[in-house]
Amino acid sequence: MIGPVRTRGLGRRFGWLWAAYAVSAAGTGLAFDALPLIAILVLQAGPAQVAALAAAGRAAGAVLAVPLGPWVEFHRKRPVMVTMDLVRCAALLSVPAAFLLGRLGFAHLLVVAVVAVAAEHAFRAAAGAYLKGLVAPGDLLRANARFEATTWTATALGPPLGGAAIGLFGPLTTVLADVASFLLSALGLRAIGGREPLPTRAGATRLRAADLLDGWRHILADPLLRPLFLNTLLVNGLVMAAAPPLAVLMLGPLGFAPWQYGLALAGPCLGGLLGARLAGPLVTRFGQHRVLRAAGTLRVLWPIGLAFVGPGTPGLVLVAGVELALITCIGIYNPVLATARLERTPSGLVARVLAAWSVTGGLATAALTGLCGVLAEVAGARVAIGAAGVALVVTPLLLLRVGHEGAAVVQDVRV
Repeated sequence: MIGPVRTRGLGRRFGWLWAAYAVSAAGTGLAFDALPLIAILVLQAGPAQVAALAAAGRAAGAVLAVPLGPWVEFHRKRPVMVTMDLVRCAALLSVPAAFLLGRLGFAHLLVVAVVAVAAEHAFRAAAGAYLKGLVAPGDLLRANARFEATTWTATALGPPLGGAAIGLFGPLTTVLADVASFLLSALGLRAIGGREPLPTRAGATRLRAADLLDGWRHILADPLLRPLFLNTLLVNGLVMAAAPPLAVLMLGPLGFAPWQYGLALAGPCLGGLLGARLAGPLVTRFGQHRVLRAAGTLRVLWPIGLAFVGPGTPGLVLVAGVELALITCIGIYNPVLATARLERTPSGLVARVLAAWSVTGGLATAALTGLCGVLAEVAGARVAIGAAGVALVVTPLLLLRVGHEGAAVVQDVRV
């Protein structure tokens, strides 16, 4: 059982929520890129197949998650989170089971990816809505910064340990660790306790087709959320799209071992911890909108450098340096974005807005990952990574109006 976490005034229930998140993040860190690595190391998949696994899994999972946002909105959030943890636990457990039976194939990995992505979308929608009802509005940035810091800490420590475990015990070891983490997360969420009221709705008692679009309507109608939404779709999609070609390049032609690959991407994640700690003080000093514009611009200037990675120590240093700069800026940006999104969304719409945001992000990432995979297959991994980096440099144009039109809109943010 997970022990309670001291939260300096955010309360015991938030402590259990944070503990459940931390153990899940630890498992995810250990299993960093687990399915693509299994595809590469066990099934000898090439760049196109690895990209297809990432892209098709995200796309199909996002499509399945479309009706889940409204469904989550009108159900108690904590039971939904527990259920989604158990669904991901079962899906991932099927991978080592199939391997032991000699039945593991690419199609199996694809199905697991789809189920895991759909469950993740539903979990995120429920978690955001639950957090808004759990902590005071003035504490949202502090709570989101703690989640962000936890994510990057787990990502910093997990991949090197996961890479070492893969080298010693095989590529399925980290999947089992992730299975255990989802189970422990579900237990931690159950330990929160308390009575969560059943959400009510006016009018029809059944899910309506119009409910599916409410999240997107709110995002696109808000002059602050709209540019942040479009910018986030492109930035996250392009950063993620470059990951499969980079993995194939480093683990293939450049000859890096899995633990080296994990170390080069994990060590810089400590920059995310630093960024998350800086987010609150920076917002206090400069304001939310200025921090979003500055951090949102700085975070996209670095990834193009990954196209020039070479073998040996210089290559590892280059990857680590680029990732450190990128992740530090992301660590600042993400909790400020998450807080702005919750502040500008009425409580009765949070799950639908978060689901719409997450689903569209998954589809955009899937499309960009697929395009990047095709480009890597045709022109080479370096060209694909470089093209994603060039595209990223122009994305800050979407942030130019943040803080101008958006400052004039006041949302009802009462819980």
